[in-house]
Amino acid sequence: MKLYKSIAYFFFVFMIFPVHAQDITTQLYETYESYKEPSIGKRRIKHTDIQPLLEKFKNNPRFTVTKIGTSIGGKDLSLVSIGSGDTDVFLWSQMHGDEPTATQAIFDILNFLNSSDFAKEKEEILSNLKVHFLPMLNPDGAELFQRRNLLGIDINRDALRLQAPESQTLKRVRDSLEADFGFNLHDQSTYYNAERTEKPATISYLAPAYNYEKEINQVRGNAMKIIVFMNNILQKYAPGQVGRYNDDFEPRAFGDNIQKWGTSTILIESGGYPEDTEKQEIRKLNYVSILSAIYTIANQNYTDINISEYEKIPENDRMLFDLKIVGATYNLMGNPYIIDLGINQVEVDYEGHDDFWYSSRVWDQGDLSTYYGYETLDAEGYELVEAKIYPEVVSDLEGLKKLDTKALLSQGFGYIKLAQIPSKSLNSPAPFHIVSEKYKKPDFRLQPGINPTFFMKKDGKFHYGVINGFLIDLESENIEIPNAMIFR
Repeated sequence: MKLYKSIAYFFFVFMIFPVHAQDITTQLYETYESYKEPSIGKRRIKHTDIQPLLEKFKNNPRFTVTKIGTSIGGKDLSLVSIGSGDTDVFLWSQMHGDEPTATQAIFDILNFLNSSDFAKEKEEILSNLKVHFLPMLNPDGAELFQRRNLLGIDINRDALRLQAPESQTLKRVRDSLEADFGFNLHDQSTYYNAERTEKPATISYLAPAYNYEKEINQVRGNAMKIIVFMNNILQKYAPGQVGRYNDDFEPRAFGDNIQKWGTSTILIESGGYPEDTEKQEIRKLNYVSILSAIYTIANQNYTDINISEYEKIPENDRMLFDLKIVGATYNLMGNPYIIDLGINQVEVDYEGHDDFWYSSRVWDQGDLSTYYGYETLDAEGYELVEAKIYPEVVSDLEGLKKLDTKALLSQGFGYIKLAQIPSKSLNSPAPFHIVSEKYKKPDFRLQPGINPTFFMKKDGKFHYGVINGFLIDLESENIEIPNAMIFR
């Protein structure tokens, strides 16, 4: 019986993931660093960051770079095209300004297409396809690292009214190309997980419905087949970390309408990956899976894939926290209670939206047994204890650096009084909250919305601290967190 199952599985994988596709996928993954665009290595990229890259391809005879529109804020929207085939593939990214992972991957793909490597495979792609890239559809949103455009609307809900010039551009380009395949490229929250597992939904897919009945015609069916193909690629590099979006029809959405207009549309959402704050591993997975999908479209070897496999991809769920603390003892009004805590490390942008700091929150508490964490601590037998203010006043930030961090944390001190708090400082560079001499710390009361700062004590000893939502093992030699808070 086991032998039969093994043969059946091998046959299934072989049918939907041919040997030559496996070979190119492995090679793409292993050689990725040769094509990764180094100038855009962080998520908060802006319109000015991609202009030199577009200019490079504009001056390259292999590519055609065309201005196709202008954002509300006056920023050019550009289309980069390559190939001579009869099948048009259209990829657009950053419809939401704070979703840049695929924009980065697009420039990696363009670097690949511009190289002299993989000559045979690229000839197959470019002789059969014409591939068009529209990176950063919402440059004004990217400037502010926000989802919406300057009109304050979600471009992805403007497919019918077409009020935004960015929406008009997307519709016009889709229609002018009459694209056969479309890749609608987004980022999703890092708190999505693959249904009923602790694994993050690193990549999520959707073949959007084109009507309320969720019918499957050839156009949508082809999108499903490509998604099945891509899912099987990703299982090698992020096993169990692929999700599938709910396919309820949204009549205002571009993905649903582009499917309706005759383009086989694949929605790709980049989610979370452990210890990948800037989503660079996810960027790599986008590069590998999208290029592999383009290659299989060029060879048309996706056509025999059974679309029933699409429904087997686990649905997206949203049951993840950055930090989950399980079974801690919390004393309230003289009574002990067993409580779980779900903590999220929330990003706050600096002015200019080039970088960020953290202002964490307790997101939920109680019985969180159906939730998961990127980091989980079993706190059974540990008592949650409030953090204390260090009684001595430190002169300035230089004085803060001279403190024995581990010794103070091990005594339960989580707040340091500073005589001179720099007026422009937004957060603490040390694993202590900085407070003014007049600061009065509120009573220790756990509830959703508060900044998570406390210690965990067992047998009279402090073993762990949580400062600004970051777990600190007090036995560790290296104690540091990205930042703590300033309370004036």
